[in-house]
Amino acid sequence: MRNTACPQPVTVYFHSEFFIPKWFIHSTAMKLLLVFDFDHTVVDENTDTWIVKCAPASKLPDEIKHSYKKGHWTEYMGRVFRYLGDNGVKEEEMKRTMTTLPFTAGMKDLLDFIGKHKDFFDCIIISDSNAVFIDWILKAANVSHLFDNVFTNPASFDGSGYLTVQNCHIHDCVKCPVNLCKRKVLEEFVETRLTSSMKYSQIIYIGDGGNDLCPVMYLKKNDIVMPRHGYTLENMISQLSQKLIPVEASVVSWSSGMEILEYLELLIK
Repeated sequence: MRNTACPQPVTVYFHSEFFIPKWFIHSTAMKLLLVFDFDHTVVDENTDTWIVKCAPASKLPDEIKHSYKKGHWTEYMGRVFRYLGDNGVKEEEMKRTMTTLPFTAGMKDLLDFIGKHKDFFDCIIISDSNAVFIDWILKAANVSHLFDNVFTNPASFDGSGYLTVQNCHIHDCVKCPVNLCKRKVLEEFVETRLTSSMKYSQIIYIGDGGNDLCPVMYLKKNDIVMPRHGYTLENMISQLSQKLIPVEASVVSWSSGMEILEYLELLIK
């Protein structure tokens, strides 16, 4: 595991008929790149709030809850992890708690489908969670091998048994939190693949949150953005469209992993 003007984006809801624009026809010479967010996309909760179940009475003290500063979530989670360590929460308890976090409906079916069709797909995660949590969850579900790369905040347990987390990378994007610009990660990954002679026929970005908009703006008209229906990313894309500055990629909303599966199935036929 390891902007120019463009037409109105196509939005598809899966309770109606599927729409496959003609430029979506898959080229057998190149793979599709599937890019997944993690929280509220692969899994149906926020990993960083789920871990609070390990805290005394499953709550954080006000001084920690109120210490968050916009754009500095990783530093905030460092304080959360120190609080858990100070209260005797050990690695095994944290692991047991995190591996009870539910996957989004239909997501395991989708991942099983991807695993059976890996000749068509490369698959990566770009997440503002952390490496320890994602590794635990994917391995517990026996799906870690399906992802070619996971890009997230590095994390590890120190000599005292405390979980520590670091910023994913350094970037200069003013639109993103200081620890992670998902667009920079995606751009660099695609460029790296190009140097090894891998060019993707399409990029399909699957996410839900506000920090997914920046990488979505990197996508081109042949690409697809799949925002989760009713979540922040879908609303932000809609607002851009209303302001006549729509995203270039076609927009296909989803509510369950099975809907994504059905759409991918049509793309590779």
